[in-house]
Amino acid sequence: MSKKILSLLLATLMMITLVLTGCGKKAEDSSNTGSKDGKVKVGFLYVGPVSDEGWTYSHDEGRKALVKELGVETTYVESVKEDLAEVERVCEQLISQGCNVIIGTSFGFMDGMESSAKKHPQVKYLHCSGYKTSENMSNYFGRMYQARYLSGIIAGLTTKSNVIGYAAAFPIPEVVRGINAFTLGVRSVNPKAVVKVKWTNTWYDPAKEKEAGKALVAEGADVMAQHQDTAGPAQAAEEAGGFSIGYNSDMSKKLPNSYLTSPIWHWEKYYIPQIKAIMEGTWKSSVTWKGFEAGYVDLATLTDKVPAQAKELVEKQKQALIAGEDKIFVGPIKDQKGNEKVSAGKAMSDEELLKFDWFVEGVEGKLGQ
Repeated sequence: MSKKILSLLLATLMMITLVLTGCGKKAEDSSNTGSKDGKVKVGFLYVGPVSDEGWTYSHDEGRKALVKELGVETTYVESVKEDLAEVERVCEQLISQGCNVIIGTSFGFMDGMESSAKKHPQVKYLHCSGYKTSENMSNYFGRMYQARYLSGIIAGLTTKSNVIGYAAAFPIPEVVRGINAFTLGVRSVNPKAVVKVKWTNTWYDPAKEKEAGKALVAEGADVMAQHQDTAGPAQAAEEAGGFSIGYNSDMSKKLPNSYLTSPIWHWEKYYIPQIKAIMEGTWKSSVTWKGFEAGYVDLATLTDKVPAQAKELVEKQKQALIAGEDKIFVGPIKDQKGNEKVSAGKAMSDEELLKFDWFVEGVEGKLGQ
């Protein structure tokens, strides 16, 4: 396991306490209209291109919704390197352009944003997926594992081979948590199915991620899921005549013959109230981790390739999650070796979810390989 991954794992552990207690190419936005009160201008730092149809695309959709709803002026910088000095430089660039709100959309931006926040106490900073906060810096994320659980139900009722592929980015708790939730969803309706995992150690590498998909197809997977920012794994499934579950965006047009659905984000559900609070002078730094109940996560429209039984069950389970009646990670839960990790009736705590470092029964693969 690389030093970078180890550092991410350690960083996630530090985030737990906070949750429980509460250089790229610049792209100008032609939709900028100027803020209603003339005081707020928001600058976004993106880790990839807005054309990735994945993570950065989903954040940019949230930005566009923010502009439409509040009329604030926004700008963004694409493909910012996850490097402290580079993040600081881009923050300075945005502030020099009049931005008084900075939104960073990748874990690796955290230290650079924290450093910049200390130098500019009058600027508000919103950081995605990190754990550091200050008087003028918040962090936020969504409970994507909820949507992954529902997509697992769909996969479990769609597979014929009982082998489901999962192309995964990095072996950090966020990704492990998603794989486990997906697998629990699969096996809740199909106990015979297994989920095979291939790691790419990338977020955005179309070729490498497609190769991971091809490898999983070769091992018998007839349904493909992914935690990647490209459609590569899903394309591998399409070409092999299988089914695909995307991520971040509706991929139905790109994958007309295989696509089932995608776990997706609605970042505007966070951005709009946060920026509105800043405009009104009521904003306070906070730690946010919400799911279906707040509209942060969802499933894209289910296509006609999804079995009718799955559609009915998914809707029922979604409503249970919204109502707080289903916690997903409730025992008995065993690990890959058959050892009971969560006893019957017990729900895993947020602390445990945030440091997930083991696979549930039904996952075939190793952490970091």
